[in-house]
Amino acid sequence: MNTENWTEIRIIVPTADIDAAGAIATMTVPYGIYVEDYSALEEEAMEIAKIDLIDEALLQKDRTHGVIHIYISPEENPQEAISFIETRLQAERIRFEIELDTCKKEDWQNNWKQYFKPARVGEKLLIRPVWVEDYEADGRTVLHLEPGVAFGTGTHETTRLCLETLEQYVTPETVLLDVGCGSGILSVAALLLGAKRAVGVDIDPLAVKVAAQNGTLNGFSAPAYIVLQGNLTDKVTGTYTLVTANIVADAIMMLTPDIRRFLAPGGVYIVSGIIDIRENEVLSVLAANGFTVCSRREENGWVCLACTSDL
Repeated sequence: MNTENWTEIRIIVPTADIDAAGAIATMTVPYGIYVEDYSALEEEAMEIAKIDLIDEALLQKDRTHGVIHIYISPEENPQEAISFIETRLQAERIRFEIELDTCKKEDWQNNWKQYFKPARVGEKLLIRPVWVEDYEADGRTVLHLEPGVAFGTGTHETTRLCLETLEQYVTPETVLLDVGCGSGILSVAALLLGAKRAVGVDIDPLAVKVAAQNGTLNGFSAPAYIVLQGNLTDKVTGTYTLVTANIVADAIMMLTPDIRRFLAPGGVYIVSGIIDIRENEVLSVLAANGFTVCSRREENGWVCLACTSDL
């Protein structure tokens, strides 16, 4: 067992933004987060515990802000997670503060894994964490996954919606571009579903490393599977029959005007990571750039859109 201390990252945000910020935080660690939110303390105490007598210390808690706690192992660099969180929170225009501390040694390395079990996604895939040896595929295609600290385990709504949508569009002729590929889960899933070739790109060098490793775990490497380090499409060349972007609303809107030059005629552009309150903004940008929505999926306030180009 590792005896070193873990790093605790505390993200302080207005309570109105706690759900969106929490969703972003879950993308950095695959073993869960801890959220403090006292904005509805009295109502929740009565609803859950059926009491109206609350400890004075709790009553003194800040009701206007919540705190999201995540924990980074001694083997990983917390600055990578912080950089990712800052970028995404800024993109979503969420005001925040970040505090760092060390936490006493705990057996996190084993404990967090209980929260990530084999998961059936859509009609065809089973996502299997590499440490789980005993599982039943039940005829599904198995995607072997080592998440590392890069986001993308398939358990979050944004990724699951993308995977379900991919099932509808991947063919043996599919050439996929995944912008903001994270752990590589979408690229690898597309290849397992029968795509001819996939290219993933991410700004985070750790994500690029993990995505390449996940390709190898599932039997894919160059030239069928390539992972690039770059910001959006700045390192991308060629055209693709399918483009995925499971990122955030602002990044999607920034990416969209440039994406048609990478999309082959008749190609499909899948965007996810969109909080429902910002869907109309994204739709406006898609329409302004000649895209028509051909399918839409929504779960727990997150939206995934599949689009074709009118131009």
